[in-house]
Amino acid sequence: MPRMRRVVGRLKDVPVAGEKKVLLAAPRGYCAGVDRAVVAVEKALLRYGAPVYVRKQIVHNVHVVRTLEDMGAIFVDEVDEVPEGAHVVFSAHGVSPAVVGEAADRGLHAIDATCPLVTKVHREAVRFAKQDLDILLIGHTGHEEVEGTAGEAPDRITIVNSPDDVDTLEVVDPDRLVWLSQTTLSVDETMETVRRLRERFPNLQDPPSDDICYATQNRQVAIKQIAPQADLVIVVGSANSSNSVRLAEVALEYGARAAYRVDFASEVRQEWLEGVRTIGVTSGASVPEVLVQELLDDLADAGYDDVEAKVTAEEDLVFSLPKELREDAAGKRDARALGGRAR
Repeated sequence: MPRMRRVVGRLKDVPVAGEKKVLLAAPRGYCAGVDRAVVAVEKALLRYGAPVYVRKQIVHNVHVVRTLEDMGAIFVDEVDEVPEGAHVVFSAHGVSPAVVGEAADRGLHAIDATCPLVTKVHREAVRFAKQDLDILLIGHTGHEEVEGTAGEAPDRITIVNSPDDVDTLEVVDPDRLVWLSQTTLSVDETMETVRRLRERFPNLQDPPSDDICYATQNRQVAIKQIAPQADLVIVVGSANSSNSVRLAEVALEYGARAAYRVDFASEVRQEWLEGVRTIGVTSGASVPEVLVQELLDDLADAGYDDVEAKVTAEEDLVFSLPKELREDAAGKRDARALGGRAR
């Protein structure tokens, strides 16, 4: 991803009591699902040429979307905006079967860049519906991932937005319930929702494994460690990125004196730094590292050039590319076509 044009010296080095420091969370930034989706659009442009259409934002990050637009991607809200016979990429957040059907009806060449962890939740929804279970989907109404999952079994799924929704839920059979969740939620809030659900419905069944993705959990664990030591936490990520918004909330819940989410380093305000010795820095799972480095550069201008990495987990997972993109036009297989572990 290209660097933004930086204004050197925009933030001033104002003395504070004690040494200035940045605690840099690791892991942060791109997860395997986001990397796969972004690379899918890039490779589709190389393979088929511009334009390639993308339904919704490929990932929830302003900089990523703008960069791909500059390369020739065209983002649309729905597939009926895509010319018949064109190539369209489904975003990392997934789509419902209805959207897949609409694309087929228009003769579109669809490339599914849905994160495999989201696909896992879709398959669970289908399986539980076939078992005659009603599904309580913990997530945010209107979020693309929730819309896609709910579309797998619309007559069986009820969306639970927060713990407070539990008291007013109406179900057909309290003994035939299972819960699933959006992959990018706060771990703590999701578990609180599950606790309250189980209080009302003691026979509530669990999914075979936790649906919240490993990357979301890892980034929340890292910021939980940093937050108690931080006068200020800055989260790089877009406003429509659920996991980025949660990181700022988690930072405050775990002791940070202040926490802000920004798309770009240029949004950091001088007044946020008043009296601040220690700044925690992290980024959401759809954020390219270049944006974090630009933030660190700006903070260095303000005297925060002592950067200490706080590593709480190692991530080396690589997801396979969509099948249409595992080989180039000449039939040569891509080096990362089948995923695995990064070396």
